Amino acid sequence: MENLEPMDDSQYTQDAATSKKQLFLYLIPVIGFFPSLWTLYRRQGTREQLAVSRLSITLAFTWLLGYFLLATGAATSEFFTLRILILNSFLTSGYFLVSVWLIIRLIQGKSHRVSGFSQLAERVLGKYLS
Repeated sequence: MENLEPMDDSQYTQDAATSKKQLFLYLIPVIGFFPSLWTLYRRQGTREQLAVSRLSITLAFTWLLGYFLLATGAATSEFFTLRILILNSFLTSGYFLVSVWLIIRLIQGKSHRVSGFSQLAERVLGKYLS
């Protein structure tokens, strides 16, 4: 028998590391929206990348919609201006904290799903962008 060289798993580990770096990129608040959209537009990537891209886009659109609605309400309201602006800052802080929380969960190797948002992302964006 011939002596066979041991299998090299470096290609697999390199692909897994690259995939994980892309997932980190997708989950960066505001900035990660653009590579996520590009990944879904090209319809290339693993199932995990597509799921995280959908989640990232859903979170960003939800934050953006809430931000603009609250900013409009603050601009048109005379009495509740300060309260609406404070609520707007809570919304923005929540978006950033959820994104950081998802990145930490990704580092720990746990699930990247957020109840409610993940199902919404699969229903809405899964239908049109995947």
